[in-house]
Amino acid sequence: MNYNTQLPHLIISEYGRNVQSMVEHCCTIESRDDRNRCARAIIQVMGQLNPHLRDIPDFTHKLWDHLLVISKFKLDVDSPYPKPSAETFETKPKNVPYPKGKIKYRHYGKIIEDIIEKAKDFKEGEEKDVLKRVVATQLKKSYLTWNKDTVLDEVIFKHLAELSAGALKMDESEKLSDASDLIKRGPLNINTSLGVKKQHGKNNFKHKKFKRK
Repeated sequence: MNYNTQLPHLIISEYGRNVQSMVEHCCTIESRDDRNRCARAIIQVMGQLNPHLRDIPDFTHKLWDHLLVISKFKLDVDSPYPKPSAETFETKPKNVPYPKGKIKYRHYGKIIEDIIEKAKDFKEGEEKDVLKRVVATQLKKSYLTWNKDTVLDEVIFKHLAELSAGALKMDESEKLSDASDLIKRGPLNINTSLGVKKQHGKNNFKHKKFKRK
């Protein structure tokens, strides 16, 4: 009995050892026509092994690329797509720079700070009052994610004022939702809370849109 550790390394493990064995056999076929027929048959098997990927654009193109990768680029067949080179897969991708920017309260996150910055520009009125309450409720919900016990509304109001540099102040007499209710809820939808309606897939909102910087 042979263990997998004693067998040759799988180039792309998602396709399994049988597919790799078929590709290795295909490389040994001398007749080009027979080799092409064998390659197309292997492509069909590879596609059947991953039916959930069929909706991905260029699915068949990916299968042919993977076929050549499994053969270590030794398989000489008439692919319907440009043949990739080994160097294409050996080149390391560029490092993605980590977002920079100081977050005052990390448990609230960067997005809520961006929303607060936009909210500061709203004109005083009912809409801004509703927005302040929605943001304050989200602050409380985020706080409870890290501290399951409880948090006073006064603490949330203080943090909201700090994060907005005093531009968003809540009335101390207001009461936010109870901690137990917030823990059970899903994520807040700010547009829904403001009564924003959608038209043709876009928010019908005359004021500034919330966009991450």
